[in-house]
Amino acid sequence: MNSYKSIYLKKGKEESLKRFHPWVFSGAINKMDEDICEGDTVKVFTANGDFIAVGHFQIGSIAVRVLSFEDIDINEDFWTERLSQALRMRLAIGIADNPENNTYRLVHGEGDNLPGLVIDCYGKTAVMQAHSVGMHIHRNEIAKALVKVADGRVENIFYKSETTLPYKAELGQENGFIIGGSTDNTALENGLKFHVDWLKGQKTGFFVDQRENRSLLEKYAKGKNVLNMFCYTGGFSFYAMRGGANLVHSVDSSAKAIELTNANVELNFPGDDRHQAFCEDAFKFLDNAEDFYDLIILDPPAFAKHRAALRNALKGYTRLNVKAFEKIKHGGILFTFSCSQVVTKENFRNAVFTAAAISGRNVRILHQLHQPADHPINIYHPEGEYLKGLVLYVE
Repeated sequence: MNSYKSIYLKKGKEESLKRFHPWVFSGAINKMDEDICEGDTVKVFTANGDFIAVGHFQIGSIAVRVLSFEDIDINEDFWTERLSQALRMRLAIGIADNPENNTYRLVHGEGDNLPGLVIDCYGKTAVMQAHSVGMHIHRNEIAKALVKVADGRVENIFYKSETTLPYKAELGQENGFIIGGSTDNTALENGLKFHVDWLKGQKTGFFVDQRENRSLLEKYAKGKNVLNMFCYTGGFSFYAMRGGANLVHSVDSSAKAIELTNANVELNFPGDDRHQAFCEDAFKFLDNAEDFYDLIILDPPAFAKHRAALRNALKGYTRLNVKAFEKIKHGGILFTFSCSQVVTKENFRNAVFTAAAISGRNVRILHQLHQPADHPINIYHPEGEYLKGLVLYVE
């Protein structure tokens, strides 16, 4: 067994760990070995000296991300077993090895008992992202274990953690392939093709978490004038087009996003003049928009990255939805989302309800949406439920 550094909790602070919550907060710590560095694997003990968890140490309010509640080594066998468990679940739900879909999340942090690690698969290329220094330190071991576990499903691993690691750690991290290499950045989602910008794009290059919600939108799109706000690379737009939309307008403030949206539309619907993209601020576009949209999608970036920003975020969601309610046609359908983890389902619903009341529109909920099954929520870690969405009928 490895001799990991030790952390001792204050009396009674082990209760959440006994309920298998995978975080140790800094305020719960009584004492720890002096030479612990960020990213170290540490053992956590109760005030009485009983082992309770092993995990990665980090600087901040979350001091330890728990890897196991058993006293084990974090080694090649550990990574192989956890990645095998993750793949087995994706096979069980039919998302891996699907000929119509080679795009899915293989590892979803705490949801797969690997806190601080995200792995998305795009065909034969996996994009790996570390959100903790501990996962960054183990990146090469994880990559090797992934290739072994994937058994031919993954040949290339692109490491994309430049913007997700703590900047104060000063790791000098650069994005790039750590196994293999590929210039083929075209992936398949539910039979539709799209380019993945894993070098400079947001998240791992695409928003895999909206796959099922895009499929739902497709069923509502026939004959509709569709507005896709914060379109990023156009996911909702080309689903709407396949669903038979009358026209689709895609809006994003990023010129690069608009360029990728146009490329993705052309991949699936070459020469189709139903689509038009606009590089413009969302609020400004909605201010100037005419009220001829039957179907509007609001999928903004996270308005609140931390709890201190929650109040302003909720004001932002309310303001944005008010504008959509003002512009959507009578009998229109609004898909509206929040991907901010600190915004609860209740917070988000209240913000949207407030917007409906301000606009004076009669609004009914058709669907309550969330992240798909390949973004599982650890039952002991409710914070993992980050994506919230409502589909609304607006009279």
